[in-house]
Formats: sequence, structure tokens, C-alpha cells
Amino acid sequence: MRLREGNVVAMPTETVYGLAAKALDSKACARIFDAKERPLSDPLIIHLPDMQWLDRLAKPSALAGRLAKAFWPGPLTVVVERRECVPDLITAGQETVAIRMSAHPLFAEVLSILGEPVAAPSANRFGRISPTSAIHVVEELNGRIPLILDGGPCLHGIESTIVLITGEKLQILRHGPITREQLSQYAEIEEKESDILSPGRLKSHYAPQTPMEVHPTSTLKSWSQNKPKVGLLAWQNRLEGFQVVEILSASGDPVEAASRLYGAMRRLDSAGLDLLVAESPPLGGLGAAISDRLSKAAARRDPASSSETG
Repeated sequence: MRLREGNVVAMPTETVYGLAAKALDSKACARIFDAKERPLSDPLIIHLPDMQWLDRLAKPSALAGRLAKAFWPGPLTVVVERRECVPDLITAGQETVAIRMSAHPLFAEVLSILGEPVAAPSANRFGRISPTSAIHVVEELNGRIPLILDGGPCLHGIESTIVLITGEKLQILRHGPITREQLSQYAEIEEKESDILSPGRLKSHYAPQTPMEVHPTSTLKSWSQNKPKVGLLAWQNRLEGFQVVEILSASGDPVEAASRLYGAMRRLDSAGLDLLVAESPPLGGLGAAISDRLSKAAARRDPASSSETG
């Protein structure tokens, strides 16, 4: 098995395609950073083959255990205090580690055969749109990695929700498929900002190469005149005045919109346009996660912004 030999392998999770390597092998994990051109200051998420590994990698946390029981396997990442066996390369030198357990059957089967956890950030080059199909991985990393496992399109299409656990409270570090409303049933959610390093927290992230802006629907309706070489990423309805239009969900379904988000962004990015304009999504639920991805994708227009984390 390529993973057992210390190589990196791209394979699907239920969120996006990940670039996996043995989590407890620093040399193998270094190959992730090399293939993605990812800075070493950007920590990785560890994916578990089974629940027993949580206590082997992290110090005891009753809240982490309850959240894991409620949402794993699934798209929730918990950030907790690490044990000494977790390499510094994984955590960027911090005393916390990000952990989750994927629900994708192919990913789960590979980890079951391997018998140990893997680190697996998104299988894209640093600063680019996350891949939600095997062909996206080919476009991003062809020639950089030895193997891509094709498991079809990803179910959710956006990265996992990340929460920082402190005692019996949590902070949402990254919005994702598990919503604030769902999490609030299990713990008090603190609103204060955390300075902890975590995937997806830099200002610019998930960004297309074409400049991008995000505007509310009311503003977009004023773009009635024809605008050459401008594309629209619409939430539900087609608007006139754009050369290319991608609609996330004709029915307004946020689950469908999230699953289509990165694919639609990639198609617009490859259409030879001068500017991409995205319609602001409705607030609440998955809308918060989609809004987060759009605002970070648009941040690349700011020359002072940082690059993304995968």
C-alpha cells in the first residue's frame, strides 16, 4: 500500500478530496506540504480509522467525546489538547491537534486496512479552490503525487466544521456542514476570537485565479447592462447582464448549493473571464459556511491579504 510505504495518496472524503499520509510519520506528512506547497505554519487535520484513536492522540475531553458520538463519522473536526505522540509538524508546534473521522466509505475502508490515522488536508495546491472530484485533483496535483483514488463527487462539497473545545465550551473556528444550530444542542458556543492556528482561518482561502467579488442580490440587480467577461455565481435565480452564469441551487436548497460551490467556482474560473461576481447566500445554517468560503475566495483581491490554507 502506498500509504504504508510513506507516500501521499489523494482520496475522497464526504467533504472534499484529501491528500493523505500517515499522521504519525513526520517524513510522510512532509510530502503533503511539499506537494501542496503549503507553509509549515499551517496545521493539518488528523483523520481516525476508529473512535479508539481519539484517546490515543488527544487528552481526555468529555465534550469531545459527546460531539464525536453525535457527529462521527462525519464532517466535524474537534481541536483538543494533543498527546506527545502527535508530531509537531502536524500541529505547527501547538499543543492542540485537529481531529475528525470521515464518513466516506472508500476513505474509511482505506484507513481500516492501514490500521492507523492519516493527516489529510484538501488535495489542492496552496491558495486554490478545494477539489470535489478526482478530475479536480488531477488539475491541481498531476505529476506531484503517485496515486489518486476516484470515489466520485463529494457529498457535502465544503470542508468540515472545525470547533475548538475548552472545557465544556466550544468556539467555531470554521463553519461547515455541521451548523451552529446543531452544535448548540451539545454545548455553549463562545463568540470570542481565538488566536489558535487552524485550517481555513487565513483571510484569503479557497480562491480562484480570476478576481472575485461578493455582492448582495439587491446590488446585483443593478448590473442590468451587459458586462463583457464577467461571470456570476448565483444562489438561486439567473440574473441578466453576465456573460456566464452558474446557479448553485434552482430550488434554493443550501445542501445542494454547498455541494456545487467549488465545482461552479472552478468552471467560472476556467471560462476566461476578467471578474467573477458571487451572490451573497442567505444567512443561517449552511449559509454561514458558504458565506465564509465566498468571503475568503474574494479576499485575494486585497493585496495585503494572506494566502489560503488547504
